[in-house]
Amino acid sequence: MAEQNEFKVPKKMQSRFEEITGSTDAFCARRLNDEYAYVCRKLTAALARKRPSPLLRGRPRTWAAGVIYTAGSINFLFDPSQHPHLTAKELSECLGVANSTMSAKRRVIEDALDVGQLHPEYTLSSLMAENPLVWMLEVDGIVMDMRTAPRELQEIAYQEGLIPYIPDDVDDQGDEDDWLDEPGEGPTIIPFPVHETRTPPGKDTNTSTDNEPTLFQGFEE
Repeated sequence: MAEQNEFKVPKKMQSRFEEITGSTDAFCARRLNDEYAYVCRKLTAALARKRPSPLLRGRPRTWAAGVIYTAGSINFLFDPSQHPHLTAKELSECLGVANSTMSAKRRVIEDALDVGQLHPEYTLSSLMAENPLVWMLEVDGIVMDMRTAPRELQEIAYQEGLIPYIPDDVDDQGDEDDWLDEPGEGPTIIPFPVHETRTPPGKDTNTSTDNEPTLFQGFEE
């Protein structure tokens, strides 16, 4: 699991960051996994760096619930085919925060960070290989899937920070799960440019229910 000090947070926000991530870490250790804990910390740090930070308004407990809810929405936690999996109702009951409150916080977070489902920067490392938004780039006016592109293009995209690793290298090593098992292990995850030529993730600001979209729904060929 990544250390708290891995994330850059303004000094005046450090205590609020630690309080929120202490709650998200504890919940993820009980019900989710280290990958979710990492994404929750990353989301919280990004919110702490906003000026003004929305984390200054409201209780840390409800922000922690909102961050977990957002991380789950991005990574299809509510899809029964995923592991780990929780329904929105179960998440609400486990956190002791109303679903409507979590949804409201999620909307604030999505608006503040311009994130939505499948956002590359906040995708679990174990889902990275399957996330089409990570790999679809525009090359000379043509949208191309870097997973099947020539290695020369993969290397250029990796060097530019547009993809998290070189797919051909993973293929040479075998199962990508061996590379992406834990945050901080395997290939270096480069911070993703949000406003590059890739298609930005769609934003879903509707109140969440247990009938959340299934994984990658709407991205089928």
